[in-house]
Amino acid sequence: MNKKRALPFLAVSLMGLLVLIQAVPVLAVSVKNPIGYNTFPELLMAIANGIAVVVGSLGVIMIIWAGILFLTSAGDPAKLGKAKSALAWAIAGIAIGISASGIIELIKKIMGTT
Repeated sequence: MNKKRALPFLAVSLMGLLVLIQAVPVLAVSVKNPIGYNTFPELLMAIANGIAVVVGSLGVIMIIWAGILFLTSAGDPAKLGKAKSALAWAIAGIAIGISASGIIELIKKIMGTT
């Protein structure tokens, strides 16, 4: 086919294809919600609650680990410092994990979605 005739032929063919696609009746398809949350804030709260559980559990484990470090330090200042640091980070992690859902609620109130 000649190159000069190929472009108009292609354009007419694409327009005909579009007309045929639009002529096909639209079938109603219902899709079940796989995650079970209807709004984004609900999903966000579920994620925050899940993170709070994980962080809380890890925080408790870290506090136990810090206690073991305190017991095994035997007065060594370097080991005591490591144990104090582990305890401080564990408490900070628990505080952040517990406040995660509160932070999301605060953001929702500021944005006016609640």
